[in-house]
Amino acid sequence: MARSSPAGAPLLMGVDAGTTNTKAVIVDTAGRVVAAATEPTPIVYPAPEWAEYEGETLWRVAAGAVRAALGQLDDPARVVGVAFAGMAETAVPLDAAGRTTGPAIAWFDKRTRGELAFIEERVGKDRLFEISGLAPEPIFGLCKLLWHRTHRIEAFERTRKWLNVPDYLAWRACGEMATDYSLACRTFALDLNALVWSHEVLEAVDVDPSIMPPLAPSGRALGTIDARGAAATGLGRHCVVAVGGHDHIVGAVAADAMRPGVLLHSTGTTEAVLMASDRAGRNPALGRAGYTQGVSFVDRPVWYAIGGSFTAGAAIEWFKRTIAADADFATLIAEARDAPPGALGAGFLPQLRLGTPPEPDAHARGAFFGLSTDLGRGHLFRAVLEGIAIDARLCGEGLLRLLPAAEPEAVRVIGGLTRNPLYMEIKAAVMGRPITRVDLVDSVAAGAALLAGLGAGVHADLGSGLAAMRPPEVEIRPETASAAFYDRLVREVFTGAAARLRPLHRAAQTALAGEISPSAPAR
Repeated sequence: MARSSPAGAPLLMGVDAGTTNTKAVIVDTAGRVVAAATEPTPIVYPAPEWAEYEGETLWRVAAGAVRAALGQLDDPARVVGVAFAGMAETAVPLDAAGRTTGPAIAWFDKRTRGELAFIEERVGKDRLFEISGLAPEPIFGLCKLLWHRTHRIEAFERTRKWLNVPDYLAWRACGEMATDYSLACRTFALDLNALVWSHEVLEAVDVDPSIMPPLAPSGRALGTIDARGAAATGLGRHCVVAVGGHDHIVGAVAADAMRPGVLLHSTGTTEAVLMASDRAGRNPALGRAGYTQGVSFVDRPVWYAIGGSFTAGAAIEWFKRTIAADADFATLIAEARDAPPGALGAGFLPQLRLGTPPEPDAHARGAFFGLSTDLGRGHLFRAVLEGIAIDARLCGEGLLRLLPAAEPEAVRVIGGLTRNPLYMEIKAAVMGRPITRVDLVDSVAAGAALLAGLGAGVHADLGSGLAAMRPPEVEIRPETASAAFYDRLVREVFTGAAARLRPLHRAAQTALAGEISPSAPAR
C-alpha cells in the first residue's frame, strides 16, 4: 500500500548520475515518462590519465536536474518516491561532519595501479577473486581509497565514510547513509558469497571497516527528503528516498534481464555484457580473463558475471569530438549507412581506456587500421560502429566459454546506443542472431524509478513493479548475408587483433614515457 501523499496519481523519479550526464526522469506508475531533464556531469582532468569529480558539484548537478524535471509538472508534490543510480567505482570521501575530504576519483582513472599491486600482494590474486569475484583491475573502489590514504594523508585522516556516488546523492537528499550490493561489489571489499563487508580483505590492507556504509537491498526505503534536500531539489518532504544501485545493474533490472538464460548488452558510455545466475561462480579463469562477478539484491540476491568495453559510446563521442565536430549524429549515421559493410577494409579497435575481456590490459590503446585515401568520414564512422559491436560480441563469447550455463535463450539490449538504428542493425548482424531492443527512454533512470516505487510502497514487490512498468520491445533480425560476412570478419580479422597490436602500442608508450607520464598535481 502506498504511503500517504498529496492528491492525484502518484509519480516516481529515477536519477541516473552518469559519467558524462546526469538525468532525472519522472514516470507514472505504468512507467510512462511524464518529465525529464539532463545536466552535464563536469569532469576534472588534473593530470594525464587522471579524472575526478567534485562531490559538491555532483550534488548541485543532480539537484538541478531534479528541479528542472519537477518544473515540468503541474503538481511536483505528486512525486512520492525517488532513487539514485549511477556510476560505480567512484566514491566521495566524507569527514565526520559530512564535508568532502577530497575529490571522487573517476571509475576510469588509471592512477591506482600501484594500489592494485599492494592489494594483490596483501590478499593474493586468487584469494581476492574468491572473496570479491573481481578481476585484478585498478578501477575498483578499494584501490582509490588506498590512493587517498597514501597521497592525501592529512585529508584521509579526517575521512570517516566512503560513499559511492549514488549513495552520496541519496544521503544529500535525505540524510541517511547506505549502499546497495551492486555498488558494494565493485569495491574489492564485499564478500560476494556471504554478502557482508569482507573483514579479511579490509584487515589485510589496514582499512577500518567502519568507513564503509551499511549494506541494504536496492529499493528499500532509506528515508524521506529532509529540509536541505527539499530546498536543493524541490522534492516534497513526504517523498521517499529508496536505495538505488549501479547503473548497468539497475538498467538490467528494469529490462527484466536479471534472470538466468538472458544475455544482456547494456550500452552507454561503456557497453557491459552480463549474464545472471542463481549463484556466484567459482571459476578463477573468469577473473584471469578480465571478467568480474557481482550481485544484485532487490527481493533476493541474483549473481551475475559481467565484462565489457570501457569505451563504447565514449568512442563514438570521441570520434564526433575529434573528427566530426561539425556534423550531427543524424548526418554521421546517414553517411555510415551509405558505406558498405566492412567499411572498405577500415577497422577500429575501441580500447581507448582499458583492454576488453577476455584480453584485459591496463595499458591498452585503441586503433584505426586499414586506412586509405579511398575512405571518407562515413567509412570511418561505420568502422567505429562495427568495431564496438564486434568488441561486444568477442567479450560475450569469451564470457560464455567460461560459464557453466548453456547458450543464452535471448539477447536483450538496453541503453543509449539502442537509439542508433544503424548500430542496432550492425549489432544483430555481428551477433548473427535476433536481438531484442528494450525501448526504455533511459533504462537506468527507469530502473531507479522502479526502485523508488518499491521504496514508496507504490509497487508491492519487484514482480508487480516489472509487470506494471514493462516497456515495449522490438526484435531485430539480421540479414543472412550480412551475418555471414561479419562472422568471417570477426574470425579472420578481429579475433586477436588487439593482442597483435599490443607490442606496437607498448613500444610507443615506452618511447613517449617521459612526455606523458602523469605527476600528482599540487593541492
